[in-house]
Amino acid sequence: MATVKTKAQFVKPMLLLRTDRLPEGANLQYEIKLDGYRAIAFKSGGRVHVRSRNDKDFNTRYPAIVKALSVIPDETVIDGEIVALDGSGRPSFNALQSYGSSTTPILYYMFDVMIIDGQDVMAEPLKRRRELLQTRVLSRLRDPIRESPVLEASLPDLIRSVKAQGLEGIVTKRVDSRYEPGQRSGAWLKMRVNQGQEFVIGGYTPAGRNFERSYSGITTTKADWSMPPVRATASRRPPGTSCSGDSESWRRPSARS
Repeated sequence: MATVKTKAQFVKPMLLLRTDRLPEGANLQYEIKLDGYRAIAFKSGGRVHVRSRNDKDFNTRYPAIVKALSVIPDETVIDGEIVALDGSGRPSFNALQSYGSSTTPILYYMFDVMIIDGQDVMAEPLKRRRELLQTRVLSRLRDPIRESPVLEASLPDLIRSVKAQGLEGIVTKRVDSRYEPGQRSGAWLKMRVNQGQEFVIGGYTPAGRNFERSYSGITTTKADWSMPPVRATASRRPPGTSCSGDSESWRRPSARS
């Protein structure tokens, strides 16, 4: 008997719980907090929809992202963040707000998948969902779609680097966590490190038609260049800067992710 496929539709994003102290452990992964709009993207019946965290339409506002997502498998739902880059290649919320009146590059950073090709994978652990995202979705895509990297570093080293370089904060997720739509269960955490909002993350270096799998570190225009780079794992993705997604804003929750 043929398996009945799950129809893709808007899924409420899983939320982050704020904390003043992040845990450590082998079952955790760390990411950098983004400064953009949380966005759920899904394709159903051959049509792509990009929606805000509150289920508002983003299709007319970001048509390039919608077009780029046309190649993802049908009946697929993705979680990610829409980010704007300023003239220096740095993510900028101000640039995102003024999009349309400038040539600001707009990117969509993916970090999770909830339904893929009609299969509901929200009960799968995050580690497995990331693998599915990399092999069955991101492998088809190029700019303006990118993957948010997972940072490989001890938590103390990561905090020191983020603090020295003026990044806003860190996201921690349990690798065994299931996707919990609309919930702030504590499986995903956020911690503010700095007040700074704009940053740039060193990107991948292209090697012919392939992409390097190494991560060149985190820097900002105010970076302490004596700080060692934070390493991160990543799948194949287009060259360029890269950042990690976040569930919601600490300062503008009504407007941002």
